[in-house]
Amino acid sequence: MIADDTDFRSIYLPPWRIDISRRAGVQKVVAFAELARSAVRALRATDATAPASLGLILSDDRELTELNQRHMGEKGPTDVLSFPFQAAGGGHADFVLPPGQRMHLGDVVISVERAIEQAREGRGGQTGDVRWSAGTEMRLLAVHGTLHVCGWDHATAAEERAMREMERRILQEE
Repeated sequence: MIADDTDFRSIYLPPWRIDISRRAGVQKVVAFAELARSAVRALRATDATAPASLGLILSDDRELTELNQRHMGEKGPTDVLSFPFQAAGGGHADFVLPPGQRMHLGDVVISVERAIEQAREGRGGQTGDVRWSAGTEMRLLAVHGTLHVCGWDHATAAEERAMREMERRILQEE
C-alpha cells in the first residue's frame, strides 16, 4: 500500500504499465512520463514479457542505503537497485493470470539524491565521467535498473560493455 504522502501514478504505454511512486520529500527532477518512456524503451529493447507492469520508485539515499545493506550486503547509498520478480532470462510464469491482469516484472528503486549529485559533479552515466542534466541521469538510471530487471548484468567486462552500449542506444532513441 502506498502512503498518502507519496506521489503515485500508473502510466500505460501498451503493452506495459509503469507504476511510478515518488517518496515524500523527494525532489521532482524529471516528469514521470519521461521516466516511463525510458523504462519502456528498455523493456522493448530486451523483448520483455508483455503485457506486464514495472515499478519505478523514486527515493532518497537513506532508503537506498538500507536496501543496499539488506539486499546486497554493501554499506552506503547507491544510485539504483533492481528487484526482478522473474528468473533471469524472463519467460512467462507457469500459471495463468486472471483476465485483464498483468505479470509484474519487478521494481527499480532510484536515489534521486544520488542522481542529482552525480549529474552536478560530472560523475554520471554509470561510468562516472559524464556531464549531463539530473533529468538525463534519472532516465539513465531508469534504463539501467530496467535492464537489470530484464536479466542484464555487468559483472564481467564483456557484460559491462554490452550493457553500456545498450544504455547508450536506448538513451539516443529519446
